[in-house]
Amino acid sequence: MLAIRMTRHGSKKRPFFHIVVADSRSPRDGRFIEKLGTYNPLLPREHAQRITLEKERIAHWLKVGAQPSDRVAKFLSQAEMMPPRERREQSKKPLPRAKTQERMKAAAAAAAAATAPAEGAKEAAAT
Repeated sequence: MLAIRMTRHGSKKRPFFHIVVADSRSPRDGRFIEKLGTYNPLLPREHAQRITLEKERIAHWLKVGAQPSDRVAKFLSQAEMMPPRERREQSKKPLPRAKTQERMKAAAAAAAAATAPAEGAKEAAAT
């Protein structure tokens, strides 16, 4: 399967990305088929050289069946080369701390429920 994705270049704390088409099994910064553009996140959003795309070649690879990564799909939708993707819902997994707090609340509720009938029985026996 072909993927249109970014490969990281640049030095430490100075990222620069090439937009490439590659086999999806190859490593992120490894072997690729063709370079299709660049992305420089250090430039301001309005700067013309922040994102460069070879639109004809990208259109060709999309026709062939290459799937863009989420970030590249966002760039392509901004360039009006494809419709915007719907945002995927993030998983609603609670944090481990929240799970522990839920368990503690459940245990406290169970303990309160267990002691409530015993207190009612003591009052009934006293009268």
